[in-house]
Amino acid sequence: MKAWTIRTSVFDASTFTFLSFFMLYLLVQPTDEDLLNLSRNALISLAFFISGAVLSFFLNKNKIKTLGERIFELSYQENSSVNENRCSCFWKWQMALTLFCALVAGILITELSLRDILDQDGFNGAMRIFNELFHPNFEVLPRAVLRMIETIFMSFLATAFVIPFAFVLSFLAAKNIMKGPLAFGIYILLRTILNFVRSIEAFMWAIIFSVWVGIGPSAGLLALMVHSIASLGKQYSEIVEGVNEAPIEGVQSSGANQLQTIWFAIVPQIILPYISFTVYRWDINVRMATIVGFVGGGGIGKLLIAYQGQALWKEVGCIFLVIAVVVWILDQVSAYLREALK
Repeated sequence: MKAWTIRTSVFDASTFTFLSFFMLYLLVQPTDEDLLNLSRNALISLAFFISGAVLSFFLNKNKIKTLGERIFELSYQENSSVNENRCSCFWKWQMALTLFCALVAGILITELSLRDILDQDGFNGAMRIFNELFHPNFEVLPRAVLRMIETIFMSFLATAFVIPFAFVLSFLAAKNIMKGPLAFGIYILLRTILNFVRSIEAFMWAIIFSVWVGIGPSAGLLALMVHSIASLGKQYSEIVEGVNEAPIEGVQSSGANQLQTIWFAIVPQIILPYISFTVYRWDINVRMATIVGFVGGGGIGKLLIAYQGQALWKEVGCIFLVIAVVVWILDQVSAYLREALK
């Protein structure tokens, strides 16, 4: 089976599994106890997935284009079967049905209610909070500015300290660099670790480090550093994978070894995108530093949670104003820097 057929079957099987589960949910109306039976649900999912893969295979074999084939055919134009005349209606209905069911499932799971949104009592309570937020108490402005400065430097150090680590990891996590059985194994391991670390939000790392080093800006700094290494490492590695191969071939033809090839053929191509992504990451870290303060990571988030917990909305409004101004300024600065580096 061709690679494109495998990808197509996996994608279609996933959509068919989702649609089958959705229909089953509507018909059976399972209880919470039924939904928590993971072993049984896993077997049902596996049965749906295998059935969906088989269905996808036979549909494509009979020249009925599925959504999976429509998505992946662009990557495999060299495959002759892609250019055959096929029935192209099925994939459109499949996509429309999947999107519709996803929207309905999302509304059911999140319990979105128009009645709650239009409830007069709830609306009046929200308007009261908004009214206080838009009439900030500027008596807390000096304290808010001081905490905001702490937040900015916390995010700056978190970005600056991780650059060397992310730079080295980016080459070890790039598929076009890590060739060979051992190197490819290292690539898979690093990509897995980076994705795992990235999947844990910074505020969760802040909880861990607040227990480790104590509540304060140090915990927030370490949390942002861990998350930034994983995020920048992945972003940097994707830049390395997208470099032009011509300079690499030219350097290698002159007898350069692997390290020389990286330094003279790859680094000149990636240095400007690296700087651009790093500046953008600092911008992201400033926003994330506000959140980590909620869980003991220091910075302005610590002050924000203190006032919010006491329902002092005018003080919260002042803090919101400081955050909004600083984020806007940093966004403008980073945008100009990224534009200058293009």
